[in-house]
Amino acid sequence: MSRDDLGPVLLVAACVLLLAVLAVRLSVRSGLPSLLLYVGLGLLLGEDVLGLDFDDAELTGVLGYAALAVILAEGGLTTSWRSIRPAVPAAAVLATVGSLVSVAVTGAAAYVLLVPDWGLALLLGAVVSSTDAAAVFSVLRRVPLPRRLVGMLEAEAGFNDAPVVILVVALAESLVHGEGLDPLGIAGELVLELAVGAVVGLGVGRAGALLLQRVSLPSSGLYPITVLGLALGAYGAAAVAHGSGFLAVYLAALVLGNSRLAHGPATRGFAEGVAWVAQIGLFVMLGLLVTPHELGPAVLPALGIGAALLLLARPLSVLVSATPFGLGPREQALLSWAGLRGAVPIVLATVPVVEGVERSQLVFDVVFVLVVAFTLVQGPTLPAVARALRLRGDPEEARELDVDASPLTHLGADLLTVTIPEGSRLNGVQVFELRLPAGCAVTLVVRGGTAVVPDRRTILRHGDELLVVATSGDREEAERRLRAVSLHGRLADWHGGRRGRDRR
Repeated sequence: MSRDDLGPVLLVAACVLLLAVLAVRLSVRSGLPSLLLYVGLGLLLGEDVLGLDFDDAELTGVLGYAALAVILAEGGLTTSWRSIRPAVPAAAVLATVGSLVSVAVTGAAAYVLLVPDWGLALLLGAVVSSTDAAAVFSVLRRVPLPRRLVGMLEAEAGFNDAPVVILVVALAESLVHGEGLDPLGIAGELVLELAVGAVVGLGVGRAGALLLQRVSLPSSGLYPITVLGLALGAYGAAAVAHGSGFLAVYLAALVLGNSRLAHGPATRGFAEGVAWVAQIGLFVMLGLLVTPHELGPAVLPALGIGAALLLLARPLSVLVSATPFGLGPREQALLSWAGLRGAVPIVLATVPVVEGVERSQLVFDVVFVLVVAFTLVQGPTLPAVARALRLRGDPEEARELDVDASPLTHLGADLLTVTIPEGSRLNGVQVFELRLPAGCAVTLVVRGGTAVVPDRRTILRHGDELLVVATSGDREEAERRLRAVSLHGRLADWHGGRRGRDRR
């Protein structure tokens, strides 16, 4: 590409990006997951409509992996550990044991409806067994559900890419080399790669958090770049160590996002923006890769296999995984319906194409049709299903208090910025009732665009923005206290909270 080509290329890229951003608004109004609109944009640009010819499955797979790593990093950075912690054991079982159940049942359906070849049928079952992080995160942020179910779905979406990727690659390689399936060998590889990925992800996340808590960067804009770089670096380190990069990047981001780092809201906003760009590029590219006029033979098998996945495989995997953790029939029904598929199965469907597996193009076409069709079914209907099952989140439930911190290096202190959201029980609390540590002070309250220097009797209100100066040693306790009062009110210490030290 020459310099003369740069202008037209940037113009087209900017137009596609702006159309994709406008599609987000349409997605919110219609209830359709945005991935469908982005895929539709790719189909529109493709050879059957506007004539852009793109058929590089290997490049799509590589860039798809990179985009999924960014999406998982954003998911980890924006997920509250406090919210998902109770659901992690159940989600881990659902992401592993549940995925294997789903592979077996969906593979049996594929054997009957598509190809009488167990290897290829199980490969297809593995490809579609993973829920999609981008689809799950975007839909759950629009649908108020009970905290426990949201935590379980988010944790499952973050965890299940790793084992499924390992399984898909192992099955594809066994088909290419004509080897029989070695369940024990695959299980051993699965355990090893997950263990390495977990160690690397937790290690990078913890080391990065400790580093950023002790080093003040010269510009606030460097914090989001550093955090995202650490999370993506965990993917690379795990991959080099023959571990699961997807598990590593999610765990590293989860640790970093819950470490009370400086400029947390800015970091999460930056990660969300980068993840949107990754989603847009990924889904448009997947749409370009598909040739619509060749999808006809895949439609009926895709609908049949998708129905088996939605109505049999997913409910059975949830039943096996969730019952031991005390989830009832209504919760299990919602978990079954909320198992959204998206970019992950389509990206994984490029693996057998690149590996040269026989009839892999048919597998790719079936997966594409299945994902599009059942996203249309599940995404828009999820709120209605939640209402029918009477599993709606409490709209009055206090929101998580967002605290931003900027280091005041030369003073040995931090400046905390706290915005009081709707639903917070900080509303009506007087400043002295916060009982912050002795090394902390509320120095300014901004209300309605007007800044007020508060005294100890100043009453806080929804929408107030507080500036709190805290010594480095007292910052963590000050944040804990503010969050406790936001959730439980001025009597937070009598709701299981730790009584702070040297409070005013």
